[in-house]
Amino acid sequence: MASPRVELDTRSAEAIDGRHLRAVAFQEVRLQYLRKIPHRVRAGARILVIGGGRGTLPAGLAALGLDVTSADPSPVATELATAAVAGVTFTTAAAEDLPFPDASFDVVYCADTFEITGDLDAVIREAARVLRPGGTLVYDTVNRTAPGRAVYLGAFQGFRFTRIMPPGRYAAARLRPPAEVARVLAAHGLHSEDVCGFRPASVVRLVTAVLRRRRGRLTDDEVGPLTGFVLDPKGPPLVTYLGWAAKPDAA
Repeated sequence: MASPRVELDTRSAEAIDGRHLRAVAFQEVRLQYLRKIPHRVRAGARILVIGGGRGTLPAGLAALGLDVTSADPSPVATELATAAVAGVTFTTAAAEDLPFPDASFDVVYCADTFEITGDLDAVIREAARVLRPGGTLVYDTVNRTAPGRAVYLGAFQGFRFTRIMPPGRYAAARLRPPAEVARVLAAHGLHSEDVCGFRPASVVRLVTAVLRRRRGRLTDDEVGPLTGFVLDPKGPPLVTYLGWAAKPDAA
């Protein structure tokens, strides 16, 4: 059987969009983490999602009562998100060069960004710039561990039977250990307050869902409810983790 076509930010319903698949799989654990910091992420707050893709996370945040803007480098993703999601402002922009004034947002969420960019310093510099004093940066990313490499460099893009990403989407140098992220945050005046690992509730269920998607038995959107990611605050972040950092109030 021929391998399924893998395309990111695709208009094709047949192709596997691993980026969107990842967004729907991570949706509930991302929102659950945000609910753990309600003193920083309040209803009515202005939030910027960097890497909002086809609108899954921005839509979820809007449903929580947040005033949501989404910036994504893909024009196709922006087009698809605008057509599918109401109540969110979508724009096409690179994370390294945001088209927003200083201190525009109460919260910035970096999704699908830290592990992709070749210039983490520029991404965090821009996120810090558009945050108001007292604001919050939230992110999730991939750790540069042996399991992280095996999953993201091997299973997700290297191995034919489990591949959901095109070759080169991830590289070892762009997988970010928590200490590296904390150093860059500090360089731009942001104080790392928390790091929390997350993992699939069942590896077998995750692998089964991916294989069924590759065989055309599920859509990308149907994969999310089957994967079941959970927060793992007590364990080390072996593969993926979330975190947040605070921008000090103005003196």
